[in-house]
Amino acid sequence: MTVGSSLNVAFTFSSLHTSYMEAENQTKVSEFLLLGLSEDPELQLLFSGLFLSMYLVTVLGNLLIILTVSSDPHLHTPMYFFLSNLSFVDICFITTTVPKMLVNIQTHSKAISYIRCLTQVYFFVIFAGLDNFLLSLMAYDRFVAICHPLHYTVIMNPRLCVLLVLMSWVIIFWVSLLHILLMMHLNFCISTEVPHFFCELAQIIKLACSNTFINNIFLYVSTALLGVFPFSGILVSYYQIVSSLRRMSSAGDKYKAFSTCGSHLSVVFLFYGTGLGVYLSSVVTHSSQRSFIASVIYTVVTPMLNPFIYCLRNKDVKGALGNLLCRAASFL
Repeated sequence: MTVGSSLNVAFTFSSLHTSYMEAENQTKVSEFLLLGLSEDPELQLLFSGLFLSMYLVTVLGNLLIILTVSSDPHLHTPMYFFLSNLSFVDICFITTTVPKMLVNIQTHSKAISYIRCLTQVYFFVIFAGLDNFLLSLMAYDRFVAICHPLHYTVIMNPRLCVLLVLMSWVIIFWVSLLHILLMMHLNFCISTEVPHFFCELAQIIKLACSNTFINNIFLYVSTALLGVFPFSGILVSYYQIVSSLRRMSSAGDKYKAFSTCGSHLSVVFLFYGTGLGVYLSSVVTHSSQRSFIASVIYTVVTPMLNPFIYCLRNKDVKGALGNLLCRAASFL
């Protein structure tokens, strides 16, 4: 073998080795960096106290809703069954993002491991999707109660309610799992800074160095499945409700029927309004302060406000909660 050919072989081997090492650096990313909401240490301290307070209020408030519904036989109805499930999902939803952010602030670290980031994406998609499904199921419940009151107990029987919730869990479980399986085939660059306070699916896909066409297609399809379809179901349900109310002759009956929808509508506007703001702003720009604010509202503020909205606007829940607190005080 000549010296020239030997050099060519050595050069080829070196090139292959370099390409292999670059591929290794791309595929075996050990961690991501969550940039958070601010770089200012004083603001980070403020955010730490604020988000910790909001997290504790959210957990306590939603636990009270679950205990209130389970302890009062008068609240063992489909509407409150879905409400208690929504409260459980909201606790899990906020637990997916806020504790890790608080730990990072306290330890002055922005790092989150590759596995934990994928795990956060997995559970975030699950609980965000379940919020969508449960809100649409609650709208359907109100539609049946107002538009078909004589058949309400037959249509919204306990077996159907449990089946609808289980179907929601199964659908979102597989959708989220497919997202993770597709992400595991992506190659990531060395620079893995996430311009967010948690591992948000769309932001992680943007960091990939490999082809993300399939990931983006599935992201759009799953967004339609988990967001557009449930929201369309809510709109159709309330269109039928409004049409039914217009046919009622008594203003008192109209107010009484629609008052049961007030709490649900408040949560729907808050959740979908801020969620839509996040994704519309992400289309325009990769990172914006408005997008962060909207993200905080629909991931942190909305789960915190849900118990207050349902307690303040619902006499049945307020009465049952008062009885629960009185019984708890009598044991002390």
